[in-house]
Amino acid sequence: MRRRDFISGAGSAIVWPSVAAAQQSALPVIGFLGPGSAQSDAYRVAAFRQGLREAGFVEDQNCVVVFRWAEGHYDRLPALASDLVHQRVAVIVASSLPASLAAKAATASIPVVFETAADPVKIGLVASLNRPGGNVTGVSQLNQEVEEKRLELLHELLPKASALALLVNPTDPAIAEPQMRAVRLAAEAFGIKLTVLNASSEQDFESAFAKLAESQAGGLVIGGDAFFSSHSKQLAVLTPTRGTSDLSMA
Repeated sequence: MRRRDFISGAGSAIVWPSVAAAQQSALPVIGFLGPGSAQSDAYRVAAFRQGLREAGFVEDQNCVVVFRWAEGHYDRLPALASDLVHQRVAVIVASSLPASLAAKAATASIPVVFETAADPVKIGLVASLNRPGGNVTGVSQLNQEVEEKRLELLHELLPKASALALLVNPTDPAIAEPQMRAVRLAAEAFGIKLTVLNASSEQDFESAFAKLAESQAGGLVIGGDAFFSSHSKQLAVLTPTRGTSDLSMA
């Protein structure tokens, strides 16, 4: 099973009952490691299934996929990654930076295909973009690199707004901290007051948006964390219900 065949579908997972059964039938097993849940990442499931089909892998015929979800508890990822290694999967698909780091730490031999918003070279996932080296490769949206530009765009859209906000996931500091630094620098350059909001679970959204309303921010930059991508619908619904009907998001 070639490592690159999984890159196009490294966005979700499929549930299968037994790794042992797959091993007994000699089917290659794909392990998927996700920071959220099957429900919150349903769109990744659909994308991954499509990617597998396009790569010529038919579920339960020539491959099996098992998943491990952290349910928003990133501290569970190392143990879940170790479990996939113990199951002797053929490859691990990691759908976020924390999952990718956990998978890399768990194995130096099983191929790991990642999807992350961070720069994989700066984080230490790979040696370089054109020659990853080792057993890790994947896709990065480089969202951290555009956070400053997103605030700049908000400022252009809302030139009279003297206050803006940034939503980050504090349990993923490798992404949150560089984003905060970049956005704060941009806010200072434009003379904008910046309010940083934290959310690492669905329960945190209400309090974060309540604080957002109190800050009277004219716009909100949502950090490039997989957690927020998985809950984009909830974030969109909350915006007009927390006294922020004039708010713009980026």
